[in-house]
Amino acid sequence: MISELKSNPLSYLSEQLETWKREGTYQRLRELQTACGPVCRVDGREVINLASNNYLGLADHPKLKEAATEAIRRYGVGSAAVRTIAGTMSLHLELERRIAEFKKTEACVVFQSGFAANAGTVAAILGPDDHIVSDELNHASIIDGCRLSKARIHIFPHKDVAAADRILSELDGEPGRKLLITDGVFSMDGDIAPLPQLVEVAERHGAIMMVDDAHASGVLGRAGRGTVDHFNLHGRVHIQVGTLSKAIAAIGGYVCGSRDLIEFLYHRARPFLFSTSHPPSVAATCLAALDLLEKEPERIERLWQNTEYFKGELRKAGFQTGASETPITPILIGDAALAFRFSNELFEEGVFATGVGYPTVPKGKARIRTIVTAVHTREHLDRALEILVRVAKRLGILA
Repeated sequence: MISELKSNPLSYLSEQLETWKREGTYQRLRELQTACGPVCRVDGREVINLASNNYLGLADHPKLKEAATEAIRRYGVGSAAVRTIAGTMSLHLELERRIAEFKKTEACVVFQSGFAANAGTVAAILGPDDHIVSDELNHASIIDGCRLSKARIHIFPHKDVAAADRILSELDGEPGRKLLITDGVFSMDGDIAPLPQLVEVAERHGAIMMVDDAHASGVLGRAGRGTVDHFNLHGRVHIQVGTLSKAIAAIGGYVCGSRDLIEFLYHRARPFLFSTSHPPSVAATCLAALDLLEKEPERIERLWQNTEYFKGELRKAGFQTGASETPITPILIGDAALAFRFSNELFEEGVFATGVGYPTVPKGKARIRTIVTAVHTREHLDRALEILVRVAKRLGILA
């Protein structure tokens, strides 16, 4: 054994992979072979796609492709520099101005991903003498940002406003800054944060209020402005994080807030300082998507019509969808091996819906996560529902 470890010090990784295979929780990456749409080709098979975050169906929209192509012709394929050296192009500044206007804030900074936006912001604005009060189901990017900041982390039970209030009450008078942070829409359960009540708690205790609106942007609020707009809390949430990779259908993340906050992040947010800026094609794509959000509100209406129909039919069939209030609709299974088997058999029948288990969700809470989009037809949804019910009965998930 000692000689084996010396010859292959990474052998423990192979052992863990074999364990996952025996347990039925090993997952292989599937290959998307067409544009992301309501129906696409994956691993050589045409499937109804219930697995993507393409909420508004913009991933293959002609106007976004035209904008990207024109930006490449005019600006090339990349900036070849970080933003603080030679990588800030006019398109980046225009995108930040447009997002700030869209979110009704003073300013915005764009990051290379939503993960980088969350982690980089929390780590930049707080330090070891500060305190973070965080929902237990917040996204991994928030968790990592909290750890990187070295601030003291206080976790409150999911959506438990009274518990968050108690923690901040206990911290009253303690030195250091306090940050109260939550997802706007929780990515695995699809429920919405009690943001108005959390804002009141933050104001009562003088805490910074921060919300990650990755799954709310393009989905909730007027023209998809997110949970702050949905609850009419403009001016009361200090930091809004969003993504450009879901409803906007490109890639990247952003932070909106006061001009001073954004200027500070320009100077201290490490992902911003040490990563090359977005290709101009990406910035142009995002600008085109924002145009569509504001000009075609019917896309969001169709998204919610499809969501309500699909969610209602799942529940009528006997599936457990938990606390979902949004297009993110989990089908709760419990056992991870069964959830992954369900996902694989659905795929063989023509439905692409991903199994999710630990560590993405707690042990014993595995599920299939489904997301319908604005561009699914009723025929797509009915066919998917028929397959879901048939396979679930075959596996004993439904009686």
